[in-house]
Amino acid sequence: QVPLVESGGGLVQAGGSLRLSCVASGTVFRIFAMGWYRQAPGHEREMVATISTGGSINYIDSVKGRFTISRDNTKNTVYLQMNSLKPEDTAVYYCAALSIPPYWGKGTLVTVSS
Repeated sequence: QVPLVESGGGLVQAGGSLRLSCVASGTVFRIFAMGWYRQAPGHEREMVATISTGGSINYIDSVKGRFTISRDNTKNTVYLQMNSLKPEDTAVYYCAALSIPPYWGKGTLVTVSS
């Protein structure tokens, strides 16, 4: 099991910000695109943002303009900066290394209060 360790979740009021971090092993980080996914209660897991090894980025429409994914290749870390948070962003957020099948972190809970 490849360790992907997420951090940065928590409770925040609507309109606030959080930054999630995910540290991966060096080999995996160099080879694979990385992504952030989320799963809200009663919903399926959905892609939030992905970033390739070359820096190409994709976002789900609902977070465009509010969330920013980035990767620091010197630290084997991928970040998700989340601004203007909304209650509907409440979910467990998972880091993934996009191999086939993907490697998953254990998740970090983000709760946005109204």
